[in-house]
Amino acid sequence: MGTATTSSEPESPEPGTSEPVAAGPAGPPLLFRNGTVLTGFAAMENCDLLLEDGRVADVFGERRLAARALSPEVRVRDVKGCFIAPGFTDTHIHGIGGHGTEEGDPREIEAMSRALPRYGVTSFCPTLYPAPRAELVERVRRAASALTPVDGARILGLHLEGPFISPERLGVQKPEAASPVDPDFLEELWEAAGGRILIMTVAPELKGMRELALICAKKGIVLSAGHTNATYENMVEGMQAGILHATHLFNGMSQMHHRNPNAVGAVLIHPEISCEIVADGRHVHPDLVRLVVRDKPLDRIVLVTDSLRPTKQGKGPLFANNQEVELADGVFRRKSDGVIAGSCLTMIEGVRNLFSWGIPAADAVRMASGNPARVLRRDRLGALVPGYEGDVVVFDREFRIRAAAVRGRLVVDEL
Repeated sequence: MGTATTSSEPESPEPGTSEPVAAGPAGPPLLFRNGTVLTGFAAMENCDLLLEDGRVADVFGERRLAARALSPEVRVRDVKGCFIAPGFTDTHIHGIGGHGTEEGDPREIEAMSRALPRYGVTSFCPTLYPAPRAELVERVRRAASALTPVDGARILGLHLEGPFISPERLGVQKPEAASPVDPDFLEELWEAAGGRILIMTVAPELKGMRELALICAKKGIVLSAGHTNATYENMVEGMQAGILHATHLFNGMSQMHHRNPNAVGAVLIHPEISCEIVADGRHVHPDLVRLVVRDKPLDRIVLVTDSLRPTKQGKGPLFANNQEVELADGVFRRKSDGVIAGSCLTMIEGVRNLFSWGIPAADAVRMASGNPARVLRRDRLGALVPGYEGDVVVFDREFRIRAAAVRGRLVVDEL
């Protein structure tokens, strides 16, 4: 793995974002050559990708390489036929490698950042569990202070999985953490985060949700229907208020019925609603994933991990959201009652699973890169097009990560 200084000194946020830019220069120009470039729009074989000043500079065929006068300072990496793809963005992740978001500890989130490029992730939204008011405000304040290390995946902003969720669809969330809609509570969270809340999971059926949704629209917060017992009518009303995304489709929401399609049915019926998919083969049956890919516009499907702190942890006791869990049948389950607590999925494993279920690699990569960027309204993230951000992942035909670059800086190098 490539090494770099590990300073976390912040610079100014990018225009139109709340993301602290990683410290240090973008690094020397970097050329990935001799691969299949998945641009986000097409698959281009025998092609090269040039990164300069932290952005995509050009994509061109191998035959043109000899005719180009490359500067001696360009670092060249021959990928030997691997895929060269936009870096993955995980918009729903609670932890990795024994590090997690439970307490909002910025050191834990920064450790997650350093671990994630090994799994193809170059940007992410640390996802916080709901908690009682004072506790959650403090966790949000702490989490928002996390800075992207120069050798890590970029921390784009926070995803709050609550607190305005249904007490009837908590999953493993704690009952005391669910709150009625309270605009003052939202303002307190927004202020504590310094404006760094990007996504909030909400239950559209809660009283006062329309007012809250309109406030969130003004702040640029993406609202996602989840942990919800909404009827179909509730979901349509939520759409009209701007709730156009769904958290971990099929999980933690009212199921489809022939007399009332409910939350699941609304997501499947309305192409305007985008949705998260946990593609571990456990949260959602592979055939249902294929159905979603067949029937929804591809750009509305977002691969997420919903992974927990003990994912790839190795030895030691397993805890998530301060509850003991155990790994059983490919998912983490709460040890006390066996309820699914979350996944042990990584993004590259999700992409590999999608491919194994018959979904083309280029489409699977879009679900992991360009589609989440679209949901987050990041116009120059998630595609390998000149001028776009230089976040890149290289993986071989067995879906093993071979290299990763964040803003043009090589942070994983196994070529």
